[in-house]
Amino acid sequence: MNLKIIGAGLAGCEAAWQAAQRGIRVTLCEMKPEKYSPAHHNPDFAELVCSNSLRADGIYNAVGLLKEEMRRLGSLIMECADACKVPAGGALAVDRDEFSRMITERITAHPLIDVKLGEISEINTDEYTIIAAGPLVSDKLADEISRLVRQDHLHFFDAAAPIVSYDSLDMTKAFRAARYGKGGADYINCPMNKDEYMNFYRALISAETAELHGFETGGRVFEGCMPIEVMANRGEDTMRYGPLKPVGLDNPITGERYYAVVQLRQDNAESSMYNIVGFQTHLKFGEQKRVFGMIPGLENAEFVRYGVMHRNTYINSPTLLDSTYSLKAFPKVYFAGQITGVEGYVESASSGLLAGIYAAERILGGDPEPFSAETAIGALAQYVSNGGVSDFQPMNVNYGIIVPLGKKIRDKRQKAELTAERSFAYIDNRGDLNAYKNR
Repeated sequence: MNLKIIGAGLAGCEAAWQAAQRGIRVTLCEMKPEKYSPAHHNPDFAELVCSNSLRADGIYNAVGLLKEEMRRLGSLIMECADACKVPAGGALAVDRDEFSRMITERITAHPLIDVKLGEISEINTDEYTIIAAGPLVSDKLADEISRLVRQDHLHFFDAAAPIVSYDSLDMTKAFRAARYGKGGADYINCPMNKDEYMNFYRALISAETAELHGFETGGRVFEGCMPIEVMANRGEDTMRYGPLKPVGLDNPITGERYYAVVQLRQDNAESSMYNIVGFQTHLKFGEQKRVFGMIPGLENAEFVRYGVMHRNTYINSPTLLDSTYSLKAFPKVYFAGQITGVEGYVESASSGLLAGIYAAERILGGDPEPFSAETAIGALAQYVSNGGVSDFQPMNVNYGIIVPLGKKIRDKRQKAELTAERSFAYIDNRGDLNAYKNR
């Protein structure tokens, strides 16, 4: 029996890989390169917006725990990300083009995965299908999904930060370091004194934003990806407690402490491009060059990509999905990715991983057991399928949604270690997963 997957983003590719590895023939449908969403330009699969999209590594951060769980579950996304890693301190950053190219090659080379290019506008509820079309789903498919779930979609805004060329930076005003020295000198830091910061702040809050068009209208700003100008308008010091916080970034030579620090993160393997960390924005391009050029070291910066803002779409999952990402009304139809309300590339890939496993097991005649919320990957699935949520909004993985250990532990590192041990033991002891590994 065949499994149809709509969308070759991170969630769709992960779902296709998991199902195919379990012996299921998969048809992976992707509208690129025939048609692109407003935010995507690369014809390859699993396209990323920025290099650090996979965020913190290590089990002491919930997304790091999620990534390690995915590695133990045979994640294609994590395997390729680890192979395409670029320096980023304690974070997992990748060369975006190499990452997408590698995933595309692995998917197209799999003997059980057939790729079908072109836009999908109809969903057959009698065939096994995973809808992983992404938050920028095409209008035709969005209409079909709306018909299928019989309710309006919710929207929120998402923003991407600018990228500048390394050669255009003034390194006499910037210095290399990672916060608290963690991970080496992976970041370029542009320090500000109080006067420089206040001048930048005043220019930012008065700068002109771009007009919203079509796909951008009618939504809300997601807190985890807030435009820098929106953050600035919340208060004079808001940025200094967010992406411009100077804590842990003293001058490595003089020991001087700064009033604020803007960080730049490597965006490609050649170190020729750098992302301005936390500077998602919807300012007009000319305003970005003018205002961001006030940052010490960026006075003559060449913008390889200006910041952009686009619409994200997600369904009201708690009323629609069960904890296997399957539609309650149509059990053969699954959703995966940010359209479910999991926020972030790692979280999206994790939902695709589970949806692929669950769909494959059902096709093979099984009745898959939902992952425990004692794991990060299971907790996310429980969150999006929790009917008790009154105002459902997109959520990044966090320790707050994972089942507590049952005993009070004040030391955060010890608590994270015990949570990880419990999670890994659960994954290692699942009979269905072990049976798959031994096939």
